[in-house]
Amino acid sequence: MMTSLLRRAASSLRSNSEKRHFFAHATHRMEETGLYGCNHLKTPKGFQRFVDEAIERSNELVGYISRMPSSAEIINAMDEISNTVCQVVDSAELCRHTHPDRDFVDEAMKASMRINEYLHYLNTNLTLYNAVLKADQDQTLTSNEAKRVARDLRIDFEKGGIHLSAEKKDRVSQLNIEIARCCAQYNENIAKDPGHVDIYPASRIPKNLHHHVKPVNRSTSPGQKVNIREKGFRIVTEPSTVSAVLQWAYDDEVRKMTYIKSNSVPRANLGVLDNLIAARHEISQIMGYKSYAEYALNSNMASSPDVVSPFLVELSKTVQPKAFEEFESICKFKREKNGDQDIGLEPWDEAYFTRSMKSAAYNLDFSVVASYFSLTQCLEGLKILAESLFGMKFLNCPLAPGESWHPDVMKMALHHPDEGDLGYIYLDLNCRQGKYPGCAHFAIRGGRRLSKTEYQLPVIALVCNFSKPHNSSIVRLNHSDVDTLFHEFGHALHSLLSRTDYQHFSGTRVAFDMAETPSNLFEYYAWDYRVLKKFARHYSTGDSIPEKLVESMVGAKKMFSGMELQQQIYYALVDQTLYGDPALRTIDTTSIVADLRKQHTNWEHVKGTHWQTRFSHLLYYGAGYYSYLYAKCFASTIWERVCKEDPLSLETGTAIRTKLLQHGGAKDPAQLLNHLAGDGITRSYQNHGHGGEKEIKQVWCDQ
Repeated sequence: MMTSLLRRAASSLRSNSEKRHFFAHATHRMEETGLYGCNHLKTPKGFQRFVDEAIERSNELVGYISRMPSSAEIINAMDEISNTVCQVVDSAELCRHTHPDRDFVDEAMKASMRINEYLHYLNTNLTLYNAVLKADQDQTLTSNEAKRVARDLRIDFEKGGIHLSAEKKDRVSQLNIEIARCCAQYNENIAKDPGHVDIYPASRIPKNLHHHVKPVNRSTSPGQKVNIREKGFRIVTEPSTVSAVLQWAYDDEVRKMTYIKSNSVPRANLGVLDNLIAARHEISQIMGYKSYAEYALNSNMASSPDVVSPFLVELSKTVQPKAFEEFESICKFKREKNGDQDIGLEPWDEAYFTRSMKSAAYNLDFSVVASYFSLTQCLEGLKILAESLFGMKFLNCPLAPGESWHPDVMKMALHHPDEGDLGYIYLDLNCRQGKYPGCAHFAIRGGRRLSKTEYQLPVIALVCNFSKPHNSSIVRLNHSDVDTLFHEFGHALHSLLSRTDYQHFSGTRVAFDMAETPSNLFEYYAWDYRVLKKFARHYSTGDSIPEKLVESMVGAKKMFSGMELQQQIYYALVDQTLYGDPALRTIDTTSIVADLRKQHTNWEHVKGTHWQTRFSHLLYYGAGYYSYLYAKCFASTIWERVCKEDPLSLETGTAIRTKLLQHGGAKDPAQLLNHLAGDGITRSYQNHGHGGEKEIKQVWCDQ
């Protein structure tokens, strides 16, 4: 039950006002506080008290529920338990991914493990289940959202094995603790072992990459009286640096070394992933499912791996001719660049040559593109979107002493002139050692109704890893980074604009099939000239981005859409296979990854590599990665039918907010999508094997 609640994200319940000690807004008084405005988190050891009080308050609520109050009161109390526990889990999750202080990280990990152990007590509590069962069967519940919460809680309890024997319940608890430990260890290993390669001489690294790498040197005359030092560069193989090197390093050996190293660390995660998959399979079998994929997809719109897997295979066949044609064009381009030598195409060639081909085809200089996208201006773009679409402003908020975890962090309030503050967002956008290596939206607290006049406002963090140049204070983004920023902004708006009564459905706490739709929708805004001209300005001249440049960017984007779709299908098939085969207990994930790569892409597996050890979607989207493909389709339809004609109008924003974002997971996702964009938007789910895969291919290749 609670594992499902926690998987979704932040929320809340009606707390007793005298007990509402979480996340006091000390920032207005500028008194000293703790992380995220939580007074407990002034020191690392504060996490211990944070957990203690969460358990204490939850136990009080369990006692209250055991006296079987009204059904409405049961649902409110259950939601408050979830809200209380979620705030610990979500805060610990953000802290251990971003805090530079090792003591804070360690205590956050301990807090996460302790609260996961407490979840076993909640998940197996028959008194709570009987109370939820009573509420689910009670016809006097008048709120549709309350009815939906009651039904979901009952299903979650039953999916969690409430009817199992004591022995099996204990085993499930052990497995859930093992899963939490594996997820924490997987991320910890990535942070501790990002990998690196040292390149000599330094001249092999282009100047435009110097802000991504670190100077190193070595002795060229060991044992000699005169020690001559050769200068070089160290490439730390974290994602943003790897992406830049693979696109821009003209030395194919540099690209090869970077590719292989980045896809072969951390090796320790091979065992961690094996343990994670085995634990999830065992849980699903105890629960009576054939596989973890069947267990996980049961509550999604797609409903079953028997629907998803055949669809992915058919989609792979559909896109193969286009992807192969694109692959052959890269081969030809490489041969021409190498004097028509018959040289094979390697995986580390893809980013370099596709970037070169796009540049040549559209006379596109990517450094010129980046000059229009300073980070400061991109943040202005997000503010413009909020104001144009929703009539709201992002206002900078001062940070109280102790509230932030790093000097680079900013805080803003999303403010409506009539409704007041709607939520708060922390921005942690620059890369640094030990930080979560990708870009993500983290919940800290979800929204929920406290009374008829009071609403608990959501608090989130948007975390990215944009590189600061050594010789400039201006951070300039590649347009792919802008695309990512707008994607994460879509998640942020989903959380901030959600106005559900219960935390159970707050913001991004929705079915996987739906979770990525708002984020993919806002990617379209990052490519539309009518939007870009509002904020994309040259960092030195202030000139607005030229329309012809945007047209070239859009044209270049479409050039290898078949191969990009093929890659997403491959990722989804790896995810489905690892979690979908009931025979997989002790497995060789690398062999599975290599076989699927050979079957469904035009690339060969590189011996010694194992990219799955850094693909964290296998943790959080286990058996759900396919949903990215559907989100693209849904977002495309919404863009065409709702946004495209006038993407920045209040009318467009009102439709997005009132028909989609404000409901979180409180309504059926298919119903929300159909209400916003018409009944046909969800037809891909009914068309597996009957044309739905062709629709997704068309959407991907035309966007």
